[in-house]
Amino acid sequence: MSHLTEHKLTSETVYTGKIIAVRHDTVRLPDGREATRDVVEHPGAVAVVPVTAAGEVVLVRQYRYPIARALLEVPAGKLDKGERPEDCARRELEEETGYKAGSLEHLATFFTAPGFTDEQMHLYVARDLSQTSQNTDQDEFIDIEYYTAAQIKKLLADKEIIDAKTLVGLLMAGY
Repeated sequence: MSHLTEHKLTSETVYTGKIIAVRHDTVRLPDGREATRDVVEHPGAVAVVPVTAAGEVVLVRQYRYPIARALLEVPAGKLDKGERPEDCARRELEEETGYKAGSLEHLATFFTAPGFTDEQMHLYVARDLSQTSQNTDQDEFIDIEYYTAAQIKKLLADKEIIDAKTLVGLLMAGY
């Protein structure tokens, strides 16, 4: 598909933060013209659909500052440098919900928003959960909520779940 490929001519990192970096690139388009691309570099992340022995899905409600509202989501988090996605999924599940997974099944890996970021999300379903204790980051405030399959379907039908990773996770897990 070389007729679609853009080639990087120059690249400048214009911002480096705690989680992301932002690049400003100049590219050569397939027709020979030049264009600019702003790219958010992200280390990658995981998302987990936790299912209890009773068949309930464990979701978290968390305030999301960029959109100024709390969202209902599957537990998720950023990969640490050199961390395996499965290890990150286990860590984030326990930190955010206070559950350990007896089994973890990889469902998919996908790009979250490839128009402007290179972030890849690794999606898992967790079963055989055992209770430990929630251990969120100092700047995280999270409520844990439980939903039956019927309640999940209603939330989806009523468009009350609007977070992309949660939509993909629930649909890939069969809800």
